[in-house]
Amino acid sequence: MTRQNQLTNKFIPPSIQTLLMASAPIRFYFSPVFMGMENITNERPHLFVANHTIFGVFDVPLYAIEVYRQKGIFMRGLADHFHYLIPLWRDFLNWIGSVEGTPDNCSQLMESGENILVFPGGGREVCKRKGESYQLIWKQRTGFAKLAIKYQYDIIPIAAIGIDDAFSIVWDRDDIMNSIAGNILNLSGIFKHPLLKKGEEIPAVSRGIGITPIPRPERVYVSFGKPIETKSYDGCCHDKEALLSLKKIVEKAIIEQLGQLLLARYKDRNSSLLRRFLNRL
Repeated sequence: MTRQNQLTNKFIPPSIQTLLMASAPIRFYFSPVFMGMENITNERPHLFVANHTIFGVFDVPLYAIEVYRQKGIFMRGLADHFHYLIPLWRDFLNWIGSVEGTPDNCSQLMESGENILVFPGGGREVCKRKGESYQLIWKQRTGFAKLAIKYQYDIIPIAAIGIDDAFSIVWDRDDIMNSIAGNILNLSGIFKHPLLKKGEEIPAVSRGIGITPIPRPERVYVSFGKPIETKSYDGCCHDKEALLSLKKIVEKAIIEQLGQLLLARYKDRNSSLLRRFLNRL
C-alpha cells in the first residue's frame, strides 16, 4: 500500500496478534511498565504527543502496541522525512500506518478521525548529545498545537524513560563536527543538505553492552497523562501566543511525567532485566 493510498483509503492496521508476536523480543528485553492508561478513552480521537528518546525506535512500538492491545486504539505515527529515503524501512513504516510528518498529511488523518502520534522534538531530539537524556528539545515548534486546535483534538501527553540509559554516548554531534573527519565532511558541503540541517541531526555514536551497539536491558517506563483540552483555544489556530501557550502546557505535562517516571524507577528494584535475573540468584 502506498503512502497516498494510506491517506485516501481506510487504513487497515495489522492484527494485534501479529504485532504482539513481532514485538515479543523487545517487550521481553525491556520489560515495559505502563502508567496512566486510564487517561485514554476511545470515545473520540486524540493527538498523542511524546518525547523522543535516543534513536527513537525502541520504546515507541512498546507503548503504541500496548495502547492498541488495551484500548483498541491504533496510533498513526508522523515520521521524519529521512525515514522515507530508506528502502524497505519506509515500506515497514507504511505497513504500521505511519506517514511522512507534514501538516497536510496530519490534516488528512485528522479529517478522517484517526488517532495520531507526534514527536515535536523530531530528528533533533533523537540525535541526543551528551547530557541531554530525557530533555525536550522542541525549540519553537507549534505545528502540533495549531492542528490540534484547528481540528479540536484533545492532546494526551506521553513520557517515556529507559532507552536513554540503555546507551552511553561515545561521540555526539559536536564531537563529530569538531573531528578531522567532520571538518572534511563540512568542507565537502554535505552538511548543507536539508535533511542534515547543517549537521544538527547527526546521530550520536553510542555503545550499549560493553563496547557493542546492543542496548543494555534497561526497563522502559511509560506514562500517559490526562487529556489536555483544546476547546478553550477554538478559533486561535493562527494566534502565535495561543499556540505557544498550548505548547508550553504540553511540555510542562511531559516534563512532570518524566520526573514521576524517574522516581518510579528509583523505587523499582526490578528496573532492568539484569537486576531481575540477579535477584533470582
